[in-house]
Amino acid sequence: MQSISLKALSAHLGLSDGTVSRALNDYPDIALRTRNRVKEAARELGYSPNSNARRLATGDAECIGYIVSGQSGHLSEPFLAELLDGITDAIAARHWDLMLSIARTAEDELDIINRLVKTRRVNGLVISRTLATDPRVRLLKQLGMPFVTHGRTSESTDHAWFDVDNSRAFEEAVRHLLNLGHRRIALIGGSPSYNFALARRAGFEKGMQMAGLQPQAHLVEEAALSREGGETAMSRLLALRDVPTAVVCISDVVALGAIAALKAAGLEPGRDMSVIGYDGLPVSEYCSPALTTMTQPLTDAGRRIGEMLLAVVDGEDPTHHQELVQAKLVRRETDRPPLQ
Repeated sequence: MQSISLKALSAHLGLSDGTVSRALNDYPDIALRTRNRVKEAARELGYSPNSNARRLATGDAECIGYIVSGQSGHLSEPFLAELLDGITDAIAARHWDLMLSIARTAEDELDIINRLVKTRRVNGLVISRTLATDPRVRLLKQLGMPFVTHGRTSESTDHAWFDVDNSRAFEEAVRHLLNLGHRRIALIGGSPSYNFALARRAGFEKGMQMAGLQPQAHLVEEAALSREGGETAMSRLLALRDVPTAVVCISDVVALGAIAALKAAGLEPGRDMSVIGYDGLPVSEYCSPALTTMTQPLTDAGRRIGEMLLAVVDGEDPTHHQELVQAKLVRRETDRPPLQ
């Protein structure tokens, strides 16, 4: 059925446009009988409200914002699409929109937040790649804008967040490699400015220490969060006199770079060196060899983040919306006992 305009609906009912609009929006100054009559006619004739006009009239943006950090390679990461798909699912029931903004620098990101809040273009914001001390969180609190962080900061007691237990995930990855017989285990981590990188390194170190092993500084690499970063870090590890027999990588993308470096050196990932990634991206299942990884539920994470933000926008206490989930080891082809 083709949708009709508000003017056509008003003409059909013999009422003014204003009366019909107020009836559709349940204004109490319109009699209940008239409201029901208008709504029934709207259903029968296929009237669909103009969302832009409604937003202008109410001052409600009906939109969630997500700021993508271009400077860290976030824009090109495969997990982003799954995360955004989940957020979109959560807000679809309200017919709300998702706005993406690309920040090229850290200062640009703060400017975008200020602009979106002051122009009232969004009802709430989601931020990812949280820092240990995050100026975005501080600014959002000052501005009074509802928000949810994908990940925690060093102090996340007073705002809404969704996170994976990064420390426990890397502790479990290390414990798995130890059970396979590895003792010379390396870490390809990320910048300590990121809170998740700190947590993952802490889990790696705890896993080693619980087995009575002291993590070796030369077996810990800091990499850019990209395939190239993983390849460069693995090349440095391969140049060591005591090459590790296994490596845990901060992400699947970094792990794929590490695998590329192993292959370039004539080594077989999984046989000559075990590799474990983190994220559970679909690409990790179909690379050769298939990557063993600590998987996190990305689409489910996006959906929960969207639901949590809607609740905070509706006025619920942000501290009631803090959720920590566990990653799960998915074994494929890149984890085996060390060669004798």
